[in-house]
Amino acid sequence: MWEEIYKVWSYQVWVIDGQVVSLGKVVVSIFIFIVGIFMASLVVRLLARRLARLAHLKESTASAFEKVLRYGIIVLIALFALRIVNIPLGAFAFLGGAIAIGVGFGAQNLINNFISGFILMTERPIRIGDLVEVDKVVGRVEEIGGRCTKVRTGENIHILVPNSKFLEKNITNWTLSDQQIRSKVTVGVIYGSPVRQVEELLLGAVRENPKVIQERESLVVFNDFGDNSLVFEVYFWIIVPTILARRRIESNLRFRIDELFREAGIVIAFPQRDVHLFASKPIKVDLSSQPE
Repeated sequence: MWEEIYKVWSYQVWVIDGQVVSLGKVVVSIFIFIVGIFMASLVVRLLARRLARLAHLKESTASAFEKVLRYGIIVLIALFALRIVNIPLGAFAFLGGAIAIGVGFGAQNLINNFISGFILMTERPIRIGDLVEVDKVVGRVEEIGGRCTKVRTGENIHILVPNSKFLEKNITNWTLSDQQIRSKVTVGVIYGSPVRQVEELLLGAVRENPKVIQERESLVVFNDFGDNSLVFEVYFWIIVPTILARRRIESNLRFRIDELFREAGIVIAFPQRDVHLFASKPIKVDLSSQPE
């Protein structure tokens, strides 16, 4: 039985440059590669966390360092596995043409996303924890992977965005430099309203809100003479710690603006039409009921 096992183990798979590649060498090489990847992932994860604590690295920087280090170690393990069992690299040379053709025709998007992932990790236009808007979807970045980026929306839904999209399209990063953004609330009042009083009430509503950054200037703009209203916009600065924080602050301001306008007797406009009829002769109106 041992002789049969040895024959199978020594079975010649191929010979390249005078070196015999047996089935046993292939098995040992695969075993070293799998075990090496498992151990490398564990060691890299622990090493990245320790370095992040010691060097006080940000989460996004530590994640990028961990991924780059993992991919590099995987390549080294693959070369070591081939070398330890004396498998010449030339044995895989004949696969190069087929792989190149497959990459050229069938894996363009995959390679594009993979390279884009490395660019995102090095240039860092987006980072873990950033609030981004992609294709009119707003969410927070949770993970930047080799092929795609995981974004969690305010509805607790995960969206997997290909990395190439962050480089090819216009992406809004609300928190790239800091978490302070300028927001606005638009309101329309009826014609004849005291516009200066409207301005003061809008600024008062902004000053009363504790979520508004009072150190930065708030501004009221008389935007337009609309079809149905006098349109005002109040601009203010806020901090966006969560996805729904901006909408919550804007909603509270609208509640307060409505209260202040009601107290001051200022009417918020709504769509309406005034019909003016000009006739050269009196119009005869006949109000008669039809017999049943």
